[in-house]
Amino acid sequence: MTRPTKTSPQRGNARTRLLEAARDGIRQKGFAATSVDDLCQSAEVTKGAFFHHFKTKEALGVAAAEYWAETTSALFAEAPYHQPDDPLDRILAYLEFRRAIIAGETYEYTCLVGTMTQEVHDTAPAIREACAESIFDHAATLEADIRAARAQRGIDADWTAESLARHTQAVLQGGFILAKAADNPELARESVDHLIRYVRGLFGLDANLTTTPAKET
Repeated sequence: MTRPTKTSPQRGNARTRLLEAARDGIRQKGFAATSVDDLCQSAEVTKGAFFHHFKTKEALGVAAAEYWAETTSALFAEAPYHQPDDPLDRILAYLEFRRAIIAGETYEYTCLVGTMTQEVHDTAPAIREACAESIFDHAATLEADIRAARAQRGIDADWTAESLARHTQAVLQGGFILAKAADNPELARESVDHLIRYVRGLFGLDANLTTTPAKET
C-alpha cells in the first residue's frame, strides 16, 4: 500500500484531476513554482475549467489540502496497523507502516500539507489553516491508542497522549525535510527508526528495533 499519487488524467472529473495534479505538482516543485498553466496541462483541462472550479490559485491550495486529508484518511483507515489487539502494538505498527511507505520518488512519499505549510504559512493563512487541520486531525487519530496503552501499562508521566501524537508528526515532517535536503529517503527512515526507539522507551520496552536500521550515509 502506498500513498495516493498520480493517476491518469483521463480518470475522474476536471476538479478531481486538478486536485491530483496539484497534489503531485506541489510536492515536486512547491506551491509558488506550480503555475495554473502547469496544473491545467497536467490535468488536461482548460484554464477556463480551472477558474470554474477554483476562483484563485489560493483556493486551489486550500482544496488540495482538504483533498489530501480526505484521501490519506482513507489510506490510513484501511491500513493494517489497526489489526493488533494491544494498543501499544497498534502505535508501533503505525510507525512501521509510516516507515514502509517511504518509497519511490521524493514527491511520492513526502507530505503535501507539510510542504505547503513550510512555504506559505506566513503568506496564505487560509492554506496554512487547511494544512494545520489535516496534520492535527491525523495526529489525533493516534490519541485513543496512546491513552489506552498508558492506562494498560500504568504509565504516570508528564506527557500527554495529545503531545506524543503531535510529536510523531513533528518527527515525520522533519524526516521528510532531511530526505529532501540530502535527496536520500534513508534519512526519513532513520528518523522513524529513532521515533520507534523513543516510543518503545516511553512505554518501558527494550529500545531495540524490530525493523532493519537505516544504513549510514
